[in-house]
Amino acid sequence: MSKSEPDTHHAVEDVVNAFGRGEPVLIHDAADREGETDLVYPAGAVTPSAVARMRNDAGGLVCVALSDAVCETFGLPFAQDIIDHPVGTDPELEYDDRSSFSLTVNHRDTYTGITDADRSLTITQLAAATESPESFDFAHQFHAPGHVHLLRAAPELLSDRQGHTEFGVALAQAAGQPPAVVVCEMLDDDTGTERSPASARAYARHHDLVYVEGSDLIDRLT
Repeated sequence: MSKSEPDTHHAVEDVVNAFGRGEPVLIHDAADREGETDLVYPAGAVTPSAVARMRNDAGGLVCVALSDAVCETFGLPFAQDIIDHPVGTDPELEYDDRSSFSLTVNHRDTYTGITDADRSLTITQLAAATESPESFDFAHQFHAPGHVHLLRAAPELLSDRQGHTEFGVALAQAAGQPPAVVVCEMLDDDTGTERSPASARAYARHHDLVYVEGSDLIDRLT
């Protein structure tokens, strides 16, 4: 069976090993949640060509998910808690209790922040920052607003919340990677909606990537 086929007892082992090697993987959350498959990278492995791949092959929002402990150390809030405008009150999400969005940032060495090179620099430097967060001056290296969206994971990861933010950080933890991962939703060019699991699995097979169902990660990583 191809390593990209879902629902095998090797699925989680394969995805952890691939992630540990710095390879991107595909994670489908659940049909009764967002119903989305995200292309997920260890943040430290994101090159300009990886950003281009997310733009062209995935098409969703390029975000960096960080662990709750790292966000606490850097003083990164939930965006919902600091929006001083009526649009920020009582958001109603059908798929979850709250959004994991935090700030948007650029590294201070970027120009506009939006190019593939600029975003990959911001992303890899975020990964580097998480290796020794207590001694890292976050505001000295990054500024907001920027072009990379930060996500704050739930404290107990998949035991608290089963979003791609938590799937990614839990996977990084299992793979021995820093708690900084890039997640980007895979969209369908024909329909403009989320890519179906069947289509995402076909993409994984074509590109020799690992696909995994979120339910398998929950079973093995909690």
